[in-house]
Amino acid sequence: MQLARRVQQLPPYLFAEISRKTAAKRAQGVDVISFGIGDPDLPTPPHVLEALKDAADNPANHRYPETDGLPELRQAMAAYYQRRHGVELDANKQIVPLIGSKEGIGHVSLCFIDPGDVALVPDPAYPVYAVGTMFAGGEVYPLPLEEERGFLPVLEAIPAAVADRARVLWINYPNNPTGAPATLDFFERVVHFARRHDIIVLHDLAYADVAYDGYVPPSFLEVPGATDVGIEFNSLSKTYNMTGWRVGMAAGNATMIDALTRVKSNLDSGIPQAIQQMAIAALSGPQDAITAHNVIYQRRRDRVVTALRAIGLTVEPPKASLYLWARLPEGERSIDFAGRLLDDTGVVVTPGIGYGARGEGYVRLSLTTPDDRIDEGLRRLASWRAAPAGG
Repeated sequence: MQLARRVQQLPPYLFAEISRKTAAKRAQGVDVISFGIGDPDLPTPPHVLEALKDAADNPANHRYPETDGLPELRQAMAAYYQRRHGVELDANKQIVPLIGSKEGIGHVSLCFIDPGDVALVPDPAYPVYAVGTMFAGGEVYPLPLEEERGFLPVLEAIPAAVADRARVLWINYPNNPTGAPATLDFFERVVHFARRHDIIVLHDLAYADVAYDGYVPPSFLEVPGATDVGIEFNSLSKTYNMTGWRVGMAAGNATMIDALTRVKSNLDSGIPQAIQQMAIAALSGPQDAITAHNVIYQRRRDRVVTALRAIGLTVEPPKASLYLWARLPEGERSIDFAGRLLDDTGVVVTPGIGYGARGEGYVRLSLTTPDDRIDEGLRRLASWRAAPAGG
């Protein structure tokens, strides 16, 4: 059997590989504690679940949905952007609901990338940006994210010949995996850069509402001119603890949204309507759960930061996202460190190399582990010390 080259070239998905290794350890009888995947352990708010239960009894919701979603859902998404970011969007032209933002992120390169085209992709980054580019036949040009520069790409360092060939620029703030924030000033520079080189901006705002210490993450679309050059991906997964329900959105430039909708209409049939109804309830109902969840995550953040520093890692408390991006001792390889930690303690962390070459020397930890398991994980870390590289 001959597989397509794109599949042969496809690396194992990072989190599927972590899940496989975790399952293997558990099969050996190891009590594994995972800080690996950013899947909230806190439940979906009760009023959102009630909306789903009510909608499930309506036979109209048992049929095929439309790719572009219920008008009421698009209107609720537009209202969210107006309320949360002060951004006015046309619900009929500038928003399309997604089966989780990952689905749209994976599909969108098919809209803008032809074989041989260049995509500017941060390094380290969420792996789907590069994989979607590869599926479309494009080439990835990595943009280094350096700690000393706040994990922001230096747009001025991109060679003019590369920028002129590039079709899209991926950005993601609050950032995964680093947790770094971005300012409106940075987004303004992105808009200027995109106009100068005729580049489409694709911004991933999955962590818009997971923030700490009073920080309020901005939307790229808040910047004047942003809807001329790009679109933004948003998600209900982390904001409302709805990862399993698969609801997200793309918003921004109407022509780009139309292109993504056309691709989607040929590949999927949209979000089940009962789940769309629960999404409407999440976006339009009480928002107090967001603050309550962030208080829990911030408490976890502070405790885990203390524990990581105690075993010799360098880490700053992030202002947003669900992750800690911890720098390892000099010369330590992230896969070796993560493997030794799992073998010695049964604690899972994500090797930074899985997010790109610039992720080497770091590990990522998620804050979505229940408190009692965090307690046990930190107890194990406290009794463990990183051995010298190669030890």
